[in-house]
Amino acid sequence: MPADLRSSTHGQTMVLTLHNPEFRNALDPAMYAAGVEALNAAGDNPEVRSVILVGEGDTFCAGGNLQRLLAGREGPAAAQAESVDALHSWIDTIATFPKPVIAAVEGAAAGAGFSLALACDFIVASREAIFALSHARVGLTPDGGATWHLARSLPRQAANEIALLGGRVGAERLQVLGLVNRLSAPGDALADALPLAQSLNERAPNAVAGTKELLTLASQQSLPGHLVAERDLFVAALRHPNAGIGINAFLHKQAPAFD
Repeated sequence: MPADLRSSTHGQTMVLTLHNPEFRNALDPAMYAAGVEALNAAGDNPEVRSVILVGEGDTFCAGGNLQRLLAGREGPAAAQAESVDALHSWIDTIATFPKPVIAAVEGAAAGAGFSLALACDFIVASREAIFALSHARVGLTPDGGATWHLARSLPRQAANEIALLGGRVGAERLQVLGLVNRLSAPGDALADALPLAQSLNERAPNAVAGTKELLTLASQQSLPGHLVAERDLFVAALRHPNAGIGINAFLHKQAPAFD
C-alpha cells in the first residue's frame, strides 16, 4: 500500500494522518505535496480553526526511508536536493500556518519525524514516546528544520546532546526541557490533543494568527522594532469585530462566540 497523508475532520479541527504503517510511517515525497496542499486549503477554510498531525497506529513517524535514501545516493545531487526542498516546503508551511498545529505523538518520532513535530506549535506525546535525531549515527546531518528549532528552543548543550549524539530522548525529558506541552497515557495522544485543539478553536482566529506572527517575529527583530509590530497588530485586532465580541462577553461574564 503506498504511503499517503490522510485527512479527517473533528468539528473545527482537521486531523492529518501520516499513513505508511509498513515502514512505521516513514516519510515519502508524496506526503510532502499533500501536506502543503492540505494546509493551504485549511488556511483558506474558515470552518477549520486548528490542525492535528498524527501517525497511523502506534508510531508517529520513523523519519526518512533509509532504503530509499540509500538507493538515491548514486543519483544526481540535484534530485536529492529537490526532494529535501519538498520536505522543507512542507515544514515551512507548517511553521508559518496562521492557525495552531498540534503534533500528537505515539511511539517514535525519529529523524525528519522529529523535525515535523518540532515545526508544530504544540506537542502532545505519550509518556512512552521516544524522540530521536539520529542523522549523525548514520553519517548524515539533520534536515527538516530540526537544528533551527532546537537551537532556538533549548540551551546549547541540550541541543548539542540531541543533535550530535542522536540518542533516544523520552517524552518526559522533553517536557522538562519545554518541548512537549502535554503528556498522555499510551494510545491517548490524539484523544488528549483534541480538547487542546478545541480550546484553541474557541479563541478569536484573527488574534491567534496575530499572536503566532508576533512570536515568530520576536526572534528576528530588535525590541523597538517588535514593539512597533505589537502596536500595529494590537490596533488591528482592536478594530476587528472579534474584539467587540470578546470584550462585551467578558464584561457580561459570558462565553464569547468569535467569528
